[in-house]
Amino acid sequence: MNTLKKLFPSAFKANSLTAFIIALVIYVLIDVICGVVIGLLVKIPLIGVIFSILGSLIGIYALIGIILSFLVFLKIVK
Repeated sequence: MNTLKKLFPSAFKANSLTAFIIALVIYVLIDVICGVVIGLLVKIPLIGVIFSILGSLIGIYALIGIILSFLVFLKIVK
């Protein structure tokens, strides 16, 4: 659990409704901004595959962060 707290620090701070909404906004912004930047970099022929894999990993990171913040908000995970 300590490793998850280090990787997703804002997810474990979602104890109140405002902190939960802030955590959601943070993870959605991470996903959207990185998606736009990586969407532009994918057009480069040689490194496009690497950036598409990186984009998928960032999307998975954001999804796990949203799920963890939801579980912390519902007090399922402490």
